[in-house]
Amino acid sequence: MNQKALKTLEFYKIIERLTAHASSPAGKSLCQELKPSDDLSIIETMQQQTAAALSRLFKKGNISFGNAKDIRASLKRVEVGSTLGIAELLTIAGLLENCARVKSYGRHDRENDPEDCLDVYFQSLEPLTPVSSEIRRCILSEDEISDDASPALRSIRRSIKQLGDKIHTELSRIITGSARDYLQDSLVTTRDGRYCIPVKAEHKNSVSGIIHDQSSTGSTVFIEPAAIVKLNNDIRQLEIKEAEEIEVILANLSELCAPHLEELHTDFKIMVDLDFIFARAALAMEQNASMPVFNRNGFIRLKKARHPLIDRKKVVPIDVSLGGHFHLLIITGPNTGGKTVSLKTVGLLTLMGQAGLHIPAMDRSELSVFREVYADIGDEQSIEQSLSTFSSHMTNIVSFLEDADRQSLVLFDELGAGTDPTEGAALAIAILSTLHKRGVRTMATTHYSELKLFALSTPGVENGSCEFNVDTLSPTYRLLIGVPGKSNAFAISSKLGLPDYIIKKAKEQLTEEEESFEDVITNLEASRITLEKDRMEAERYKTEIAALKEELESKQEKLDQRREKIISQANEEARRILKEAKEYADETMRKFHKFGKENISAKELEQEREKLRKKMDKVDNKLSIKPVAKTGKLTAKDLRLGDGIKILSLNLKGTVSSLPDSHGNLFVQAGIMRMKVNLSDLERNPDEAEITGPKLAKTGAGKIKMSKSSSVSTEINLLGKTVDEALAELDKYLDDAYLAHLPSVRIVHGKGTGALRKGVHNYLKKQRHVKSYRLGEFGEGDAGVTIVEFKK
Repeated sequence: MNQKALKTLEFYKIIERLTAHASSPAGKSLCQELKPSDDLSIIETMQQQTAAALSRLFKKGNISFGNAKDIRASLKRVEVGSTLGIAELLTIAGLLENCARVKSYGRHDRENDPEDCLDVYFQSLEPLTPVSSEIRRCILSEDEISDDASPALRSIRRSIKQLGDKIHTELSRIITGSARDYLQDSLVTTRDGRYCIPVKAEHKNSVSGIIHDQSSTGSTVFIEPAAIVKLNNDIRQLEIKEAEEIEVILANLSELCAPHLEELHTDFKIMVDLDFIFARAALAMEQNASMPVFNRNGFIRLKKARHPLIDRKKVVPIDVSLGGHFHLLIITGPNTGGKTVSLKTVGLLTLMGQAGLHIPAMDRSELSVFREVYADIGDEQSIEQSLSTFSSHMTNIVSFLEDADRQSLVLFDELGAGTDPTEGAALAIAILSTLHKRGVRTMATTHYSELKLFALSTPGVENGSCEFNVDTLSPTYRLLIGVPGKSNAFAISSKLGLPDYIIKKAKEQLTEEEESFEDVITNLEASRITLEKDRMEAERYKTEIAALKEELESKQEKLDQRREKIISQANEEARRILKEAKEYADETMRKFHKFGKENISAKELEQEREKLRKKMDKVDNKLSIKPVAKTGKLTAKDLRLGDGIKILSLNLKGTVSSLPDSHGNLFVQAGIMRMKVNLSDLERNPDEAEITGPKLAKTGAGKIKMSKSSSVSTEINLLGKTVDEALAELDKYLDDAYLAHLPSVRIVHGKGTGALRKGVHNYLKKQRHVKSYRLGEFGEGDAGVTIVEFKK
């Protein structure tokens, strides 16, 4: 990719933002070296890595790779048998400890969570806990080795302490004894690592010992008393032994690292790669970006694309397509209307996508892989090189024409400007025609009407414009494909107060063809606005119809499930009753046979018959429907279609499906049954209609579950709520959904800043009845939705 395009489209600013998200020096270096690639397999791999890291950031939050300092030089020294210093060993320990934290971060919270392309990175990390623990045990800081690093070191330091105590005791005796009058101060100090006392210069011959130093004024000399010379010598010898023992300890720790050089090299590389990947994901989260779909046929389709360097609150998203029915797009419109931003958005998003970065556009936006991107944007006149604005543009264009082919994307800003308009328009048409014949994907902005006519009359070339609101004298920054733009010079001038007679005179300067063309554009714009309004209204109706259809299908599915359950329960109950009756009948027949063989009194026979009658009545009661006293007092005016009612004689609940006739008869839907009843047999039931019978409504809990399953939606919308409000509503909703035996539900929380999503995920982790949860896939709402599956 040519460096000029990277600079013109400000790709380096994206790299600066990316680098700020990396936490390790080596990771920052990888970010700074990032360049767009034209290898589709590399691009798709990097995009998948970024998407996987972004998903983990949404679920688990940020992770730092700050301790991934470069240890390669230290490992090279270990390889040749050198001893590492304290700082180097601590750096290795820090890296291994961070590896352990990152490996833990990479584990899935649930066993059935889907794997992604980053799992191999996390699984390949080797924390080498014994190595890092041993280093930490022996080395307390860069300035201190632990006494417990070795038994020999502990013994040496104990001896040094004991000798130090003896020296202090002896010096205290001298200070408080005969030498007290000769001292400048009653204190003990050290010079060159040996204990001394400060003696007045005039009494230096009165104290026996070795002079090591004197004060800057010469009034004080520092004397090592003869009584402690040997003790000081012994301490110096012990300190030498201590240094030697520390060297042994460091050598042992270096040898401990030697067998693990390959693992340490791998750990460092993986940590740096993960830092680079998660920096790309963090940038995507910051920009609310998504993964584009790539192709090799030169097709670009960006949906709601935003320029990543403009404030998200101010930038207006645009829809752009190129390479389908047309390969050349000519954008016209007034100045400051957003033409140049549209060019830069397409170019910069192409570079970002080919560099493995997500792009700030809607999901499933498409980009093509280009071998080169050429951009002639901005004024590059040079006094030193004697280049005018036109000359500098033409220099760029000449270089583009030499190399551009079907695998190139070319962007022109104000093509043909800076010279005579007639000649400039002719040159622009010739240049664009040449690129169009080569099949080069090209976008160009212009003010020339000749180019609008060129686009209207040439197959494979399309007009585009940046919308301008004449009433408010401000651009809307919306990019419209298929509509040529107007300069609106007359309308703007009139709004700003230019006299009408001047505007009229200016219009007279236009030829009849020019004025007619502008009128056509005006009419096209008015028609477009009307069609846009109609389309938006139709889209709204379509959305409402789809929602109603989905709701109806959901209700029908629940009714079918309830009907099947009721029929199943009824069959089971009937089977049980018949089985019980059959068994009792068999027993009765056996008894009658017995009575026939034996001499049984008529009284005993009558008693058995009475038992049989009672049993049959009991079975009959179970199978029959008991009439209920008719207490309904409804009139025809009280009922409307869909009202909930109760049929008193049958003790069933249902809904009104037709209004009463002159005799008070109407049809009522009770579950799967549609029956004709009279008003006098009905009473109002304001609750939700349930399909139930006297023998099927076994428990209160059963009724609650049936009611829940028919009323609980499979989706909850938390958009616009604070985290606390959302969690309170989510808690009740999940309880209802679980009681209703819903297998899974859909939580809509949006993307936004990610705070609501993070709060929802933290809450779901703690719910025992939640089996798993995941971010939505394509078609389910992507990162703005979480799918929850309940335990059975």
